[in-house]
Amino acid sequence: MTQAQQYKAAVVQAAPGFLDLAASVDKTITLIEQAANQGASVVAFPEAWIPGYPWWIWLGSPAWGLKFVQAYHQNSLVKDSPEMDQIREAARANSIMVSLGASERDHGSLYLAQFLIGADGNLIHARRKLKPTHAERTVFGDGDGSSLEVHDTPLGRIGNLCCWEHLQPLTKYAMFSMHEQVHIGAWPSFTCYPQAYSLSAEMNMAVSSVYSLEGQCYFLAPTAVVSQGMLDVLIDSPDQQELFGGGGGSAMIYGPDGKPLCEPIDPQQEGMLIADIDLGAIAVAKSFADPVGHYSRPDVTRLLLNKKPAPPVQELYVPTAIAPDLEVLEEPELTESAIVVD
Repeated sequence: MTQAQQYKAAVVQAAPGFLDLAASVDKTITLIEQAANQGASVVAFPEAWIPGYPWWIWLGSPAWGLKFVQAYHQNSLVKDSPEMDQIREAARANSIMVSLGASERDHGSLYLAQFLIGADGNLIHARRKLKPTHAERTVFGDGDGSSLEVHDTPLGRIGNLCCWEHLQPLTKYAMFSMHEQVHIGAWPSFTCYPQAYSLSAEMNMAVSSVYSLEGQCYFLAPTAVVSQGMLDVLIDSPDQQELFGGGGGSAMIYGPDGKPLCEPIDPQQEGMLIADIDLGAIAVAKSFADPVGHYSRPDVTRLLLNKKPAPPVQELYVPTAIAPDLEVLEEPELTESAIVVD
């Protein structure tokens, strides 16, 4: 595959069409067009961009939050749906790759998903956050090993993770081992629990910068913004006002040495950051330290990685000699072991 060595990348800092799938899709398409008009070859959207991050899980009891559940479920994005077709068509029409954060609805369950869509409109990968963080587990299910993947694309080797997946050292090392060149890390806004420094923009953007330094890759870090309209929907009491505020944007793009490549946008404002990507610069960063190459010690420490899908139901082959009265399924083709040791 021929790869572009130099191009422009865009990251979004904006408020979602909160709890509104149609409005979210319309705003997504508008921002895709804006990024393409500014010369970007790829645009990245925040975590749970569609239909917005479920902030109520941090602001009250599960019983209090039940009033949001039906609307959130109905306005989450289905992978094979007319809404997804609209977004894919926008990517194709504007010849731009899209990394889309969404609450994915799969029948009765929701997942924190990232959809990577090619500039031709084809879906390259649909991944799910491996382990929802803390209160997120009251809303979202787990992903599986198939969500850890890096893809050969015309823009280089591209991978995705969500939010605090970037705090899981083994997950990060698995991604590094697949030789990422451009990493897309989707974040929400940073306005919740101001007393918790671990949830601050400062700390989580530091994590993003360190990821790019550790993996010697570019890091695209889109973030959301909390609008006044969202506050009006979510806040019921003065106590909640103290726990959650507006704004919280902190979008950035980092180089393979961890350096910020853009001037930040005001945390209260919506906007889009654009930076130049030069895949050739990665070689310089790798010459200092490659954690899965010359700067590794596999004789001392190494990682076990299971990348196989783990569906909740899997049909099994039953030999007729054991169960002659059962309908016999076609015997599955043997595949390699699910546990790979490099």
